[in-house]
Amino acid sequence: MAIADSVSTRPDSTRFTYSTLASGFDEPMQMAILPDYSVLVAERKGALRLYDSRQKKLSTIAHLNVFSGIEDGLLGIAADPGFAENNWIYLYYGLGGDKHVSELARFEYKDGIFNTASKKVLLEIPTQRTYCCHSAGYLTFDSKGLLYLSTGDNTNAEEIEGHNPTDERAGRKLSDGQGTSANTNDLRGKILRIKPQPDGSYTIPDGNLLPRDGSQGRPEIYVMGCRNPFRMSVDAKNGFVYWGDVGPDTEVAAQEGKLSYDEINQARKPGFFGYPYFLGANEAFPKYDFETKKEAPGQNPDHPTNNSPNNTGIKNLPAAQPALIWYGKGPSKRWPMVGRGGASAMAGPVYYSDLYPDAPYKLPSYYNGKLLIYDWIRKWMMAVSLDQNGNYLSMEPFLPQLNVVAPMDMQIAADGAVYILAYGTNWFAKNTDSGIIRVEYSEGNRRPNAVATISESVGAHPLKVSLSAEKSSDFDPGDKLTYSWKIGKQQINGKQISYTFLKPGIYDVLLTVTDSQGAQASTSSQIRVGNDRPKVSIQTVSNQSFYFDDQLFDYKVVIADKEDKPLSKERVRISFDYLPFGKDLASVLSASDDDLKFAQTRKLYLSLDCKACHTVETKSIGPSLKAIAAKYQGQKQAIEKLPGKIISGGSGNWGSYPMPPHPDLSTGQAVAITDYIMSLNATLQSLPLTGKELLSAHKGKGNDGAYVLQASYTDGGTPASEPLKTSTFIALRSPRIEMEDYSEGNVNVVIATLNTGYVSYISNIKNGKFVRFDDLDLTSIKAISLRVQQHGAGGRISVRLDSKQGSEIGSVTIPNGQQQDLKTGWQDQSIPIKATTGKHDVYFVFENQKSDVALFHIDRMVFEPAGISKK
Repeated sequence: MAIADSVSTRPDSTRFTYSTLASGFDEPMQMAILPDYSVLVAERKGALRLYDSRQKKLSTIAHLNVFSGIEDGLLGIAADPGFAENNWIYLYYGLGGDKHVSELARFEYKDGIFNTASKKVLLEIPTQRTYCCHSAGYLTFDSKGLLYLSTGDNTNAEEIEGHNPTDERAGRKLSDGQGTSANTNDLRGKILRIKPQPDGSYTIPDGNLLPRDGSQGRPEIYVMGCRNPFRMSVDAKNGFVYWGDVGPDTEVAAQEGKLSYDEINQARKPGFFGYPYFLGANEAFPKYDFETKKEAPGQNPDHPTNNSPNNTGIKNLPAAQPALIWYGKGPSKRWPMVGRGGASAMAGPVYYSDLYPDAPYKLPSYYNGKLLIYDWIRKWMMAVSLDQNGNYLSMEPFLPQLNVVAPMDMQIAADGAVYILAYGTNWFAKNTDSGIIRVEYSEGNRRPNAVATISESVGAHPLKVSLSAEKSSDFDPGDKLTYSWKIGKQQINGKQISYTFLKPGIYDVLLTVTDSQGAQASTSSQIRVGNDRPKVSIQTVSNQSFYFDDQLFDYKVVIADKEDKPLSKERVRISFDYLPFGKDLASVLSASDDDLKFAQTRKLYLSLDCKACHTVETKSIGPSLKAIAAKYQGQKQAIEKLPGKIISGGSGNWGSYPMPPHPDLSTGQAVAITDYIMSLNATLQSLPLTGKELLSAHKGKGNDGAYVLQASYTDGGTPASEPLKTSTFIALRSPRIEMEDYSEGNVNVVIATLNTGYVSYISNIKNGKFVRFDDLDLTSIKAISLRVQQHGAGGRISVRLDSKQGSEIGSVTIPNGQQQDLKTGWQDQSIPIKATTGKHDVYFVFENQKSDVALFHIDRMVFEPAGISKK
């Protein structure tokens, strides 16, 4: 039974250690932890992956023919409780082909062989594949050996006009959840409970919702009235079933915002949990007439009835059960920790200390009786405290330091370790930040943390690679670490090694770190040999750091590829743009193929919950961004309405699929996102390999912008490696730089206020102090103009290259003085500099050996050009 823990002291977070066992999955949906701690992972498109705990290696052991349209595919996997003896694995998937059904099937996995011929179909569920969405598909066993399967309502989520899906009009059956979730004769929108039998059949256990004889509906049903019960667990002691139900997006007013809650549910016994009539604490949806567009009062949760013509089950349903926890798109008054925005609630296990009596990595007793929940979109994990009856008491962050990217599944292994399956950043994609994460807690000696750094992960053969374990660590003082690398069948010891791959292929590299107590941690990586990265460089005689009015910037892009002979002109992309920002170029230029004008907006877009419903290329819950751009292309009035819709949310013209609001966005940000989306339908043109660009777009736009010349080439790949892309860029910033933007220094900064005339500057400048600016090109620079205020003993400013003691290229002496009004008295002092080429770290060193007080103030500097090429 779940109990409130009496231990009040939270555990030491440093006692938790984390390791990523394997990464790079293609839409991982669920995992099954085997007795030897190997892990089977179901990927949505049909691959069954194995992380072998002995070999520390990830492989594909099977690929099922599945239907993976909309949200369907290979969704669920579970190992039989008697797997050590019977080797049975259960899978749930959309069956590939023309037969529109999902199958719950059992297979044999033995001695590394997944036997497809051993297939036994336990259950077949008819589905519709016309509209998105909601497939759920999670599998789990309880402590009595009963198998649970969650199924989504499989109902049209797009054309519900801001309401719940209860469209009873003729021909609209697929938009009526009363025919699935609230239908006792349909297995969708449910949690099913069965007892698998050795021959591949199943029986109905005692205590399900409906009679075994089928007189009131399907006897497999344990819970009904679900929308998308995506992740669930069964309490090992009291049998309570917990699940996260992903909620709708409606325009119906509710106690907190709109009736669009995600739910964490608790079934203490079988029952009806409300959908599509109720959400949260049994808040009722109004009865909406899709023909007349009129609303009527909603149902009574104590006596719900299903009178839909699409209902084939009983009409009088059990009383609706409220959710345990529920939250909408806005901030929650009841549970403020859950945050706001898009959501995808999921329920993990209830933890009991005494179920792991001798487990070396079990959680501390502080978590005894707590329910672990998590949210896929909001990326948090919580520990929920319950009283002795299972009532909610409180919640708190669980392992917040872990920062899991989209947690998809959470289970506890027999040794007490917590396994977390991370889906990764992007929808419907293979993500490098997906993976299996193992979390261990230890009161005694802790495992080390294994981190491998590899100089080259791809390249032509022969490929010489440097491998380092330098970033590996150990939490226990005094532990000495040893390092072992396994490459193929070879084993090499050492913290840092080099290895030459002579033949093309994909190689697994395993690093094992062992501490002085014998505790080990491992991490695996892959190296692809057989295709060298393209080489892309930009040549210019112009300054590569600064732009100047009406300068002609020359460039020549040079591309070389070892395998592509000749180079493909179609795979060259060269662009030149003026961006209205300049201080955050590194983050917005990384890994974007979009028009650079929208790089910063793309970064903003990716920080929002929009990507949970929209991908760039393909249809997800909502339309793709490119489809939106295509639909509204040329429709000026429609485009002008989109920013308001992004902010306020609501239903639109995509089958009335509701969109959550984004009230924190400004109108300007919403307009920028609209422009970014519309740009995706445009064909990006590439500049020639050689050219000249006039620098005039910055005029009248302040000093924060930058010109960016970006060049990339994607090669054709080889039989041993997929195509590889290389990009490079030159960014030209304003020649005016604020002194407080230094990279390193030991001066003070006075912020802009009314007292300073809204000027910020550096102060407390004394003898021996300095500031450094990184990577500045001094080609064609004749002088640096400093805006200085005499306010102290005065002294000398020395400009030096690459270090405080580096070669001096210019200097100026500032007289002493005492400026009383900090708003005035600023003067420009020009420092002529020696002819210098190339990029350098530039140091400003301040000198006055006769004084130990402040010397002067400096506001900003301007780099002044010598003769430059103009139009």
